[in-house]
Amino acid sequence: MREKTMIDRRTLIGGALAGAGLATLPAHAAPDPLAPYRTPYKHPKLILGGSGVKGSFDEKAVDCPFVFSANGKFYLTYVGYDGTGYQTGICESGDLLNWKGLGLIMSRDPGDPVTRHNIACASILRENDLRSPARLVKVDGQYVAAWHAYPSPGYEEGPAVIGLAFSKDFMKWERGPVILRAEDGAEWERGGLYKPNLIKVGDTFHLYYNAKTTGSPWKEQTGLAISKDLKSWTRHPASPLLRFGPKGAPDDRFASDPVVVTHDGKWAMFYFGLSTDGYARDLIALGDSPTAFTKSAEVLIDVGPPGAIDEKYAHKPAVIWHDGALYHFYCAVSGKWPNDVRGLAVAPSEPW
Repeated sequence: MREKTMIDRRTLIGGALAGAGLATLPAHAAPDPLAPYRTPYKHPKLILGGSGVKGSFDEKAVDCPFVFSANGKFYLTYVGYDGTGYQTGICESGDLLNWKGLGLIMSRDPGDPVTRHNIACASILRENDLRSPARLVKVDGQYVAAWHAYPSPGYEEGPAVIGLAFSKDFMKWERGPVILRAEDGAEWERGGLYKPNLIKVGDTFHLYYNAKTTGSPWKEQTGLAISKDLKSWTRHPASPLLRFGPKGAPDDRFASDPVVVTHDGKWAMFYFGLSTDGYARDLIALGDSPTAFTKSAEVLIDVGPPGAIDEKYAHKPAVIWHDGALYHFYCAVSGKWPNDVRGLAVAPSEPW
């Protein structure tokens, strides 16, 4: 009875204040942790697609965007598929929408047993902060890139390895050694390694990457390897940091292609999920450290309606901040394999 009286009294007081023109103060809304990362304004057309030029490195398709700024311009690295395997190209832009191709920066080497069919550059060491200009960072006077390569011709055929490359101008690269192999890892990565994301945290290099289990259908998850010198690498014991989700989740098959940034003292991992519904979508996980992330249930970039450029897949994220907006690049896929259309798309946080 006493509790009831107190509740009624509060209600009466609130009503009296409102009646006197003194409205009660609303409770403060909880901050929205995903607000800095949403980019809902998709551009309806591909910004880059397969060239269709017979014999070109990107004849069939383009994939795996990575974006940064330099020399007053924006640059986008990507991989092109020519029916044999991946090679890596670069393009430049003044507005993040219209891109001019500059050609190859990493080519397959028929005489190299590692890269004779593929070399796919996935990231270059750059500033970590989400709202930085995303400038590249040198180590001992050189830029550092992380790539992966598949051992056989075809589309991602066989268990890939991860290696590094070095450059003084980010256009001409010298391939370094392989640093991670699937057979040296845990059970979750024995089927092969995928796209690496290289960042530096203090004096330690962090290499995030996704990998697959053996067998079919395989599962993909995201792990971490660390190094002080870019030469000796140790798999982090918390791996996989991002595991595939429960049945029915948008990442119940794959939790893949990590991109890690900082914002307001927090860490964010953009990634894509593949679900048993057959669609791939870009997702996000947040954390207080670079080694522990909690997934959000919200889909950041969903697939589009039938007929859209991303009706099948909207995946493989890359982000950059410019002029008060976040731009989220991704690989958009429409149609059905093997006649699907695979290209690059973008969605900013502000209307076009």
